[in-house]
Amino acid sequence: MTIRVVVADDQELVRSGFSMILDVQPDIEVVAEAGDGAEAVEAVRRHAPDVALLDVRMPRVDGIEACREISAGGACRTVMLTTFDSDEYVYDALHAGASGFLLKDVRREDLVHAVRVVARGDSLLAPSVARRLVEQYTRPAARPRRPDPRLDVLTGRERETLLLLARGLSNAEIAAELVVSDHTVKTHVGNVLAKLGLRDRIQAVICAYETGLIAAGDPPPGGAGWPGPSPAPVRH
Repeated sequence: MTIRVVVADDQELVRSGFSMILDVQPDIEVVAEAGDGAEAVEAVRRHAPDVALLDVRMPRVDGIEACREISAGGACRTVMLTTFDSDEYVYDALHAGASGFLLKDVRREDLVHAVRVVARGDSLLAPSVARRLVEQYTRPAARPRRPDPRLDVLTGRERETLLLLARGLSNAEIAAELVVSDHTVKTHVGNVLAKLGLRDRIQAVICAYETGLIAAGDPPPGGAGWPGPSPAPVRH
């Protein structure tokens, strides 16, 4: 199946460069380019792509607002691209519904990999972005002082599943940890996302830190080796 992509960046050379890298792949087709967020939203409505690559800083409508509109409007998933990796952008983009966040100096193979990862329903962060996000939520001052009532809707087993999700375990690894079947884990994951109103597993990681389920000093998502030298997917 061909992955249909919209590329949005206000710099024509950057936009064309990303498009050329992606369009030569046998399983990827760039169906439209856009020079700002408003054009990106319209292109997504017109072409119904699987993935939209959005620059954070664009005129008229910026990438984060475009991401919010695209995420609310259908099945298209978004990857944010920027020269900046500030905490503010990461937080805003992920809460707007972004499924990936990459810096513009990303290697071409990592850009292609990111599109494929996000298209199949997984989530992905550039290593430096992931590290900043984890550091932000492991600071003691960022953690709630008492149990967060948002987690009250979860069963005990669903809380365990969220904790393991936040540590970056795959479904198979969670199944082994909880001594249950893969099918049972998929059910638990689906329940966690639905009950907490989360779009995907990357938002589950954020939720686990925001609610204090993960404590400062706990292993970061994916264990000691995460983030690694390549963009780190939040695995299924």
